[in-house]
Amino acid sequence: MMSEVGMKPLNWKPAPGIGYSVERREDGGMNYTFKELSHETLLHWRDFSLEHLYDSDRLTRNRYDLRQVLAIPQEAIEYAIELNSDPSARNIRLAVIVANESVREAIEKIQSLTIPGGVEIGIFEDTASAEEWLSRPISLMA
Repeated sequence: MMSEVGMKPLNWKPAPGIGYSVERREDGGMNYTFKELSHETLLHWRDFSLEHLYDSDRLTRNRYDLRQVLAIPQEAIEYAIELNSDPSARNIRLAVIVANESVREAIEKIQSLTIPGGVEIGIFEDTASAEEWLSRPISLMA
């Protein structure tokens, strides 16, 4: 567990019309919960994510809860591939929780188009499985 002193500031603030929220995890990562993926939501998420990638310097465990999302638009796929391919993304282990096959397939597409050595993605149907995977030591991730 990371101490409050060593924890990076979250710097996320809710904005009108934004369909996601973010909370800091005890391990220093972030939990994202998406309700929808409008253009405004995606732009806000992209800007927030780029800011956090800028000074990424250690393994970060993030969890994306997409269970309320029915479909992933092409714009979201393109932004995710861009962010996942950033050299700083090599420090990110990302568990994505999905509720339907369409969203799973979109995440698998993102995963397949992310450059090797970028963000490490796991796809799950429940929080417990996602958290178990996130908590594994790096040597067990393969």
